[in-house]
Amino acid sequence: MAENGMAKNMADNRHFIKVDGISKTYFSRSDRVEALRDVSFEIREGEFVVVVGPSGCGKSTIMMIMAGLIEATSGRVLISDTEVNEPYTDLGVVFQNHLLLDWLTTIQNVLFPIDMRGLSKKQYEPRAQKLLEMVTLNGFEDKYSHELSGGMRQRAAICRALIYDPPLLLMDEPFGALDALTREQLCIDMEKIWLDSRKTVVFITHSIQEAVQLSDRVLVMTPRPGRICREIAIDLPRPRYKEIESDRFAHLAEEIRATFKQYGVLHE
Repeated sequence: MAENGMAKNMADNRHFIKVDGISKTYFSRSDRVEALRDVSFEIREGEFVVVVGPSGCGKSTIMMIMAGLIEATSGRVLISDTEVNEPYTDLGVVFQNHLLLDWLTTIQNVLFPIDMRGLSKKQYEPRAQKLLEMVTLNGFEDKYSHELSGGMRQRAAICRALIYDPPLLLMDEPFGALDALTREQLCIDMEKIWLDSRKTVVFITHSIQEAVQLSDRVLVMTPRPGRICREIAIDLPRPRYKEIESDRFAHLAEEIRATFKQYGVLHE
């Protein structure tokens, strides 16, 4: 049965993440680049939010600041009412590059964060197996990364990010390096995982279709210095792959496209 009551449930929840007036300027000996200017938004617990924007607009910088991996020039990030001033560890991160370790098998890579946290790998093995089954990697547990396709490696990276069941998942262009068919399948897989777990997800992409297909809400960014210029609620039922050919899907995609035209990102 299609999921369509999410917005009402989330309306009762206060923010889980608050990005408050974030700006970021990078300095070198000969140059100064303003990447972000006064970016603010809130995300409710269990919400899937996609940030879409042109190359160089600071999308990845926002994610790195949220994770506490780089400092903002001004502004702050709050997660569960705690200000992020150092690397925030209660999250999973998926990058465009899968970053699997070549000398570990698929299941060993998935369990690697458990090892790093000093937790019992044996205790987490059933969860690792379940995650691999969800993304159709069962049967490839003992394969090394060079024996997997690009899409398989990225599926394994998603499982690794989810292995210890973090409440927050940050995803930075996770499907950007993949071919179109693999990318489409991973969108379906990602929505399935999210519907099963209801984690809070912040997903960075250039793709308008991915934004509409995956999100509860799309934050549209301007060219550099990046700002949030538009917020679009995606009111389509789930699962979304059944809606891709619908008029409403096309209308929402056109809203994002029109915003990019307004800011000179797309030209006719």
